[in-house]
Amino acid sequence: MLSPKKVKWRKQQKGRMKGKALRGNSLTFGEFGLQATSCGFLTNRQIEAARIAISRKTKRGGRVFIKVFPDKSLTKKPAEVRMGKGKGSPEHWVAVVKPGRIIFEVQGLPKDISEAALRLAMYKLPIKTKIVRKEAL
Repeated sequence: MLSPKKVKWRKQQKGRMKGKALRGNSLTFGEFGLQATSCGFLTNRQIEAARIAISRKTKRGGRVFIKVFPDKSLTKKPAEVRMGKGKGSPEHWVAVVKPGRIIFEVQGLPKDISEAALRLAMYKLPIKTKIVRKEAL
């Protein structure tokens, strides 16, 4: 699963997700893509589950591009622990996704297979998404 090899700081603050995605909001590699319409965190497990769904539907034909990377750590304290005593330990890695961000791209497949594969990936993700295609087609 995706996770950074090395980070400068082990624990990060959550931050706020406001506004639209300024980068990564257009198709660069593929003809079809999955674009976020709401904001949220995508864990490395969710990204991997969506990638597997796409590759199974396409029967490993064409190419799949993952355009997000989980580089933020989310911490969690154990169950039934009192308040205080510091921040919890890092639990999992997430990617911050804002509206407009392209999450996956598919290249080299027919329209119906590409859209069916991306629709399967939509069901695996916790945020609202839509399927977009290149204007040149």
